[in-house]
Amino acid sequence: MQQWTKLNKETIRTIVFNALEENVNFYDENILGIPGSHLDNKVFYQDAPFLKDAPFLTALIHNPNHIGCHTLGASESFFRGTHQIERELIGLCAEQILKAEPGSCDGYVAAGGTEANLQAIWIYRNYFRNIDGVRNDSICILCSRDSHYSMSKAANVFDLDIATVQVDDNTRAIDERHLQEVIAAQKAKGKSHFIVVANMMTTMFGSVDNADIYAAALEANNCQFMIHVDAAFGGFIYPFTNPNNTLNFQNKYITSVTLDAHKMVQAPYGTGIFLIRKGLMQHANTKEASYVEGEDFTLIGSRSGANAIAVWMILMTYGRYGWEEKTTTLLNRAAWLAAELDKAGITYYRNPYSNIITIRSEHLNKGIAGKYGLVPDNHQDANWYKVVVMDHVTIDRLIPLLEDLKTYQHEACLAE
Repeated sequence: MQQWTKLNKETIRTIVFNALEENVNFYDENILGIPGSHLDNKVFYQDAPFLKDAPFLTALIHNPNHIGCHTLGASESFFRGTHQIERELIGLCAEQILKAEPGSCDGYVAAGGTEANLQAIWIYRNYFRNIDGVRNDSICILCSRDSHYSMSKAANVFDLDIATVQVDDNTRAIDERHLQEVIAAQKAKGKSHFIVVANMMTTMFGSVDNADIYAAALEANNCQFMIHVDAAFGGFIYPFTNPNNTLNFQNKYITSVTLDAHKMVQAPYGTGIFLIRKGLMQHANTKEASYVEGEDFTLIGSRSGANAIAVWMILMTYGRYGWEEKTTTLLNRAAWLAAELDKAGITYYRNPYSNIITIRSEHLNKGIAGKYGLVPDNHQDANWYKVVVMDHVTIDRLIPLLEDLKTYQHEACLAE
């Protein structure tokens, strides 16, 4: 298993520039068969002096194309240097964060968490059709009502039905009785195969699903299923704040995971990460991409290799222990805010391993929400507003919010 060791800036710079050197050079080599991948040099100067100390910006200008899935074998040899960095990133995320066995996962850097979630559902739909010979009308996406809207988008794109399970309004836990009712109702409609999406920190609440509850219910009903984990937000914090969690590749029921580096990792947009156990990625192969070396297994096709380089650079700058320190700091700030809300009698939801605190709307008005940029669960009729504790959200910045919430609470009591 590769080690996640902190690297200094000079080492990172050397690795990235060496990788770019292994890629094709359109100035020095007589390459005629592919478009010049680098950015237009009349606008983006290749020889700007500051670029020698800016590996990510240099990668952007070189603009390597990372089409395909580089963990499967052959890939476009024009960009073999930066493809290797993406392979290392996929291995790090699968093995060091999500406890996969060495070399047991495929994956790629997607355009975001939505694409990565769609990639999983696309693969499982095709898997059920290819292996079990079922049609779309026998397949159902199954997730909680707190799940991201990309599940509904996937149902539309891939022509599948979707069924959502209620959650407890206070704990956000899956309602097991309702889950049984949903499965029974779907079976009555002819559904025999389920694509389950379990959440590792939902967008609104930071709540976490128990994937084993889905597995037990579906097995008891003699259903075929695959479980994908949507860890678009939680994937870069929850495995560190709750290292004994079971939403990882040590869980036999889980076959794929989405992470999103442009959230917790604060990478550039377009850095969703899709991970899946080996033997399944092939069900998304587009053989018609015959002119692409290694063919294509992704929804997005051509994509920027600079984004994979950016995520790798960030994670290697911290190293495992530096990243654990960062997540611990955020967790401590979130715990501080939760404790202060408790003292003030303000009700909220927070998973104890999460940096998201979601406050019931009765404790604030739109003025407070607007002042602090709090996001509602519904812009038309809000029931909740969330606070996301990130690097810039220090306790000094949380104190004014807390004081405004207390003032609003006091004024509301006087008005009664």
